[in-house]
Amino acid sequence: MTTSTRAFFSDFDAHLFCEGSHYRIYEKMGAHPLTVDGKKGVHFAVWAPNAESVSVIGDFNDWDASKGQMQKAGETGVWTTFVSGITDGAIYKYFVAGKNGYRAEKTDPVGFAAEMRPRTASVVAKLDKHKWNDEKWMKKRDAASHLASPVSIYELHLGSWRRGGNGEAFLSYRELAEQIVEYVKKMGFTHVELMPVSEHPLDGSWGYQTTGYFAATSRFGTPEDLMFLIDSLHQADIGVIIDWVPAHFPRDGHALGLFDGTHLYEHADPRQGEHREWGTYVFNYGRYEVSNFLLSNAMFWFDKYHIDGLRVDAVASMLYLDYARKDGEWLPNNYGGRENIEAIEFMRRLNEKVYLEYPSVMMIAEESTAWPQVTRPTYLGGLGFGLKWDMGWMNDTLKYFSLDPIYRKFNHDKLTFRAMYATSENFVLPLSHDEVVHGKCSLLNKMPGDTWQKFANLRLLLGYQYTTPGKKLLFMGGEFGQWIEWNEAQSLDWHLLEFGTHAGLSRFTADLNHLYRNEPALYEMDCHPNGFEWIDCHDGEQSVLSFMRKDKHGTPVVVVLNFTPLPRFNYRVGVPESGFYKELINSDAAEYGGSGLGNCGGFDTDPVWKHGREQSLNLTLPPLGMVVLKKVN
Repeated sequence: MTTSTRAFFSDFDAHLFCEGSHYRIYEKMGAHPLTVDGKKGVHFAVWAPNAESVSVIGDFNDWDASKGQMQKAGETGVWTTFVSGITDGAIYKYFVAGKNGYRAEKTDPVGFAAEMRPRTASVVAKLDKHKWNDEKWMKKRDAASHLASPVSIYELHLGSWRRGGNGEAFLSYRELAEQIVEYVKKMGFTHVELMPVSEHPLDGSWGYQTTGYFAATSRFGTPEDLMFLIDSLHQADIGVIIDWVPAHFPRDGHALGLFDGTHLYEHADPRQGEHREWGTYVFNYGRYEVSNFLLSNAMFWFDKYHIDGLRVDAVASMLYLDYARKDGEWLPNNYGGRENIEAIEFMRRLNEKVYLEYPSVMMIAEESTAWPQVTRPTYLGGLGFGLKWDMGWMNDTLKYFSLDPIYRKFNHDKLTFRAMYATSENFVLPLSHDEVVHGKCSLLNKMPGDTWQKFANLRLLLGYQYTTPGKKLLFMGGEFGQWIEWNEAQSLDWHLLEFGTHAGLSRFTADLNHLYRNEPALYEMDCHPNGFEWIDCHDGEQSVLSFMRKDKHGTPVVVVLNFTPLPRFNYRVGVPESGFYKELINSDAAEYGGSGLGNCGGFDTDPVWKHGREQSLNLTLPPLGMVVLKKVN
């Protein structure tokens, strides 16, 4: 289009940005190819209010700051210029000259692409090249409520899910699209969650040390290639969630830190502006332009990449001023408390705006404390998230499963306690990457016993997760029993699927996903107390749990779990109605690698009083096994 630089970044744009309400600042800041006065080129705009001068530099001007000087747009602190004769694909940086001799070459904070690390320049990129073909998915998403829908998330690290060539080369977004879509579809997951795909310099940070918030990492291809991956997943009826890191950012000299020679994005006082535990900076959420930057970045991923949710990393570190800090290392808020008032206000505005514009997406908080009302509306005093990771469930459950079964009866409350708070928030039950690194062992190796018992325990763990109220998340490798801890520098051990035990676990995970998706009782009322009812939570002596899950009409499925390697014969459980109860799944089935002990496909009820009910089932509980039954007549 033909325009002028003044019209492209107007005084009104500047006003909205400075007051923190330009929710699509990426449409005006950064690098945008356009035509000005009949000349094709690129318009550049960057915020650096305390700089004495800013220049855009690149191959197009021999990286000479004197040739690419920018002009300040009034008193906004935004610098702009138009460079003719260049287009998308041009490599550039900003040369920022500040006070006291500060000189630095900076990556564009709103750049849409970046060079492959270890190079750090931004790349001009047009984001309108990909033709989306996901209309069917988007209409389906907009018509559904994720709280009443099955949500089974497969957490992925793109750099190590699978590798090409000799095992050292990354697969591209397009190569991953072909392989991931087929695999996730076969396994029955409803969504994938991609660990951070925004640009980051260090592979070992897994993407959580972001330097390019608007740039799809170049490790796997171009922004258009990432769009192709997401579009392919959508066309296969698979949703896409990405990890997002607004809690902190790295100190790398080419990135946001000391951007114009001053503490611009971060607080100046290290007691507010540094995460010493992580060696990173903390965003100054109270600065309108900074909160605008982050809020518009969230909108960017929904708008330009059609994602279906953001998993917001490290929310607890944002909520508390004393997070991971000792006495004297933090400053209280204006009221003397430890709550980060500016960060809380930012999160509330973020969720309000996202849900206003995209009401059917998921905003998921990784929040590990007892902060109240994380998933309640802001008008009720909540933070406004849609879902929250249940870290308490994860910790209690993994501690319980790590125990030799002989000791489990003394820890029965680790399984039953969750019922006290299960509907206090809208929960996701996570078995994430954080639980299979840093000496914590893989899920399979956390399990006690010999090899047979390890696999049986892991099947039981997954069965317990999928039948417990809450949405599901499983990190890659857990579905087939990766033996070693996750290593971001190598592929998963796919060769293990050649062995019967691992192939059986994979079949069980797939069948579990399909059962979960096909039985509304297992998901429709996840966040409502009427969706769960104990049959018996008191049989700690035998380490057995039995309960019912119910759909919105009250139709139940019966779940019975035996957490010991001893089979339980003639184990009677009370049920609400007489009739034939079909065994929908048995984690001990021979095809899954189990012993094949079960209930012959199902049983008729007996008129025998049990658990306060007039009808009951006389079951065989397999060792370290789960059975799910449903009345069919």
